Amino acid sequence: MKPVGDSSGAQGDAAEWVKEKLGFEPDAAQERVLATKSKRGLLNCTRQWGKSTVTAAKAVHHAYTQSESLTLVVSPSSRQSGEFVRKAAGFARRLGIRPKGDGDNELSLEFPNGARIVGLPGTEATVRGFSAVSLLLVDEAARVSDDLYLAIRPMLAVSAGTLWLMSTPFGKRGFFYKAWEHGGADWMRVGVPANECPRISRRFLEEERETMGDRWFRQEYLCEFVDQASGVFGRDLLDRAITSDVAPLVFA
Repeated sequence: MKPVGDSSGAQGDAAEWVKEKLGFEPDAAQERVLATKSKRGLLNCTRQWGKSTVTAAKAVHHAYTQSESLTLVVSPSSRQSGEFVRKAAGFARRLGIRPKGDGDNELSLEFPNGARIVGLPGTEATVRGFSAVSLLLVDEAARVSDDLYLAIRPMLAVSAGTLWLMSTPFGKRGFFYKAWEHGGADWMRVGVPANECPRISRRFLEEERETMGDRWFRQEYLCEFVDQASGVFGRDLLDRAITSDVAPLVFA
């Protein structure tokens, strides 16, 4: 095993590194996430696909190969961020690293090379103060506020860091929906509905559709951005009704 902080070879094929060092066997879509060099990524995947697991493996690879780097994971709650850090700590143990905190943040993992993985709850007031973030992960991004998203993006300015948003949809609203539908070619998009996930059985999906109804099933398992049930008009109709071609009225 190469010493911690020696990135020679490890960065060349992150997917193979994760398989060999962490014992994690990704499916085809997860392998794309691990192997890509894209600076902007979107995971729009079914529940129980493994969004947190594969990005935790990605975070551990990044920390192991990038000395003094800072990875931040932001989610709607401390519990969710804590679960992510626990998954990362489990992978670190497979590298022979005894997990320990960084001494400053409650939800954190520090590597012998000085790299850190820090988990934060989803409140805008708690995330300010971090800088030079080289890997920024937003878990359950569809349920994170736009205010928080706008507060964390500047953390990538100096480091030119990498940003990944991971979620199942939660209506046609918010930055996750906008990035997926209108974010442009800069984003690498990975979409995996439940019927393409080999770990979820057809029988289970049929039971879920019957239990939760079509709308929630399409959102939670088919990764569709569905309109809110309380809306009078569909989001697509409203988007088509808005145009910049008409000059606004000006009153003297």
